[in-house]
Amino acid sequence: MDQFKLIAPVIKNSIESWLEIKAATGNLASNTRSAYYSDLTDFFKFLAEYHNETANLLTVENLKISDIRAWQAKLRTTNSGARSNARKLSSLKSYIRWLSKHRKFDATHILSMKSPKFSKKLPRPLEPVEAKAVLTQCESTSTEPWIVARDTAVLILLYGCGLRISEALNLRKKEIPLGNSIRITGKGGKVRIVPVLKIAQNAVNQYVELCPFKLERDDKIFFGAMGKQLSPKVIQNKMKFVRHLLGLPASATPHALRHSFATHLLSNGGDLRTIQELLGHASLSTTQIYTSVDSVRLMEVYSKTHPQA
Repeated sequence: MDQFKLIAPVIKNSIESWLEIKAATGNLASNTRSAYYSDLTDFFKFLAEYHNETANLLTVENLKISDIRAWQAKLRTTNSGARSNARKLSSLKSYIRWLSKHRKFDATHILSMKSPKFSKKLPRPLEPVEAKAVLTQCESTSTEPWIVARDTAVLILLYGCGLRISEALNLRKKEIPLGNSIRITGKGGKVRIVPVLKIAQNAVNQYVELCPFKLERDDKIFFGAMGKQLSPKVIQNKMKFVRHLLGLPASATPHALRHSFATHLLSNGGDLRTIQELLGHASLSTTQIYTSVDSVRLMEVYSKTHPQA
């Protein structure tokens, strides 16, 4: 079947309309928007090939549970995990819920479908000594002092302030020098105030002083070696290099530093509500996963150190 005729334009237009409404009512992040769009277009491409006809709005209105099950079965053959499949089905159901109200058709049978079950993976934080070693090891990863300062500043923001990598890379010149706190806009446009440790203030200020590129007031401060906006991939690769040097597991990623921030706060008496605010989680249930991490770490220490363990 002609790949260009798999999905009728009216389907793509309706998806765009749905995304615009979600963005207007829920501060939809650009990455989430892209994921929703990809999930839906992939589904309709599958459906067109499955029925050997172009997917259109009538296709949606006549959707059967067997269509969804066939799609989920196809996803499983592509090594798509249960968590990913559940997210894709959730995207589809959200879109169909909106479309059924808009076009007034009954989609109860689709909306009542249960998502695939999956076990939530616990975050894998670094030990405090490992996190400190990562920050120290940055000094040996480049011969360019400004690049060393840049990478160190980014990683300190992740571990010292609990920022997401995208949040750290969105810092702008007008926010420098950093004060005792900083206003961060996170996922879904949620704004939070994050305390900034002195070590993070100094690291960012040092990088800005060494940065060879001219910074205007509204510019993002972190640059790549060629003067373009720093890509998260650069930091991910730097972290990969550092973990090899230190013999750390593959789970030692930039995001693991954010996990470490939360876990180490909890281990030292931080309360969940405060940690929720610092991380920018919309729901406390998201933050509560760190209590499980802390319990696991406690039992590991117990089993290694108790004489009768």
